[in-house]
Amino acid sequence: MSVKPSAPRALQTDPLSVDDILANGFYRPERENERTAVHQVPVAELPEKKPRPTHYKVVCISLYNEDIERLEGLVKELKRRGYSKANKSLVIRAALEQLDVEKVPRFH
Repeated sequence: MSVKPSAPRALQTDPLSVDDILANGFYRPERENERTAVHQVPVAELPEKKPRPTHYKVVCISLYNEDIERLEGLVKELKRRGYSKANKSLVIRAALEQLDVEKVPRFH
């Protein structure tokens, strides 16, 4: 049995070795807090956070397609009449101001 002389290796290191894969973050990328711990910015260089508005909140509501079409039509009509800043929120706020709970039908 003869032993073949070993050929020169094409790569100096095995790129698939467990140590190399885990060390370079290929399978487990650094988490945000791990990165910021290494690259912390001095507090003096951080921009000040703007306070959140307290005079309104963003809400999500469900409407039927017909109601959405009517709402969008009302916004278009207001814009056509010169209310350049008209939007769905404005229409809903105006409707809330005019709502009489005694007149709301029971089937809605």
